[in-house]
Amino acid sequence: MSTDVADSTGMGPNLQMSLFGYVMAAILVVVMIPLLPVLIPAYLIWRAFFAPEEFEHSFETWREQSGRPPSGS
Repeated sequence: MSTDVADSTGMGPNLQMSLFGYVMAAILVVVMIPLLPVLIPAYLIWRAFFAPEEFEHSFETWREQSGRPPSGS
């Protein structure tokens, strides 16, 4: 008889799923290594020309834009 989804089978490692995950990770690494010479320059070109400029917010720029005077003496 099979177990239902709601039935707990215990809190132990699942060897079959762990092995499947390691095999899939190894396959992905083997596939991605030959693509690195293409992916790295493509990423750098994307960041240089197409990616939106990231703006770092800070308290100083907020204070200047809100018109609040600097605190202090």
